[in-house]
Amino acid sequence: MPSLDPRIARAEPELWNQPQRPLEPLEHWPTYEVFVQRTRGSHAQHVGSLHAPDPDMALVLAKEQYARRSQCVALWVVPTEAILWTSPNDEDLFQPATDKSYREPQGYLNTRERLEKFRDRLQPLSP
Repeated sequence: MPSLDPRIARAEPELWNQPQRPLEPLEHWPTYEVFVQRTRGSHAQHVGSLHAPDPDMALVLAKEQYARRSQCVALWVVPTEAILWTSPNDEDLFQPATDKSYREPQGYLNTRERLEKFRDRLQPLSP
């Protein structure tokens, strides 16, 4: 028996069980990532993503969704396909190739002892 509710009738429930075809490339809007800077001098934070037909509309939608109720000084929208990232499995990419402990504070530990050893080695060479 069909529903008498006009909202259900408008939704055409008889079409719900029909097989869906995949969307064509231009049948859906591209995804944009949204970054918000809450105060001057603070870092931009990724707050979410949205779908929009173009970058200008993405900015309008991002303002409405992510900056309407809270303070915001800057808003960025970036196409998702423009963002490159590394996998957590690639953490060895960030390991230094050589020992550069001299650039770290702990690289200066025992500096006095090393300097004295160096002077002791130079003592026999001096006249």
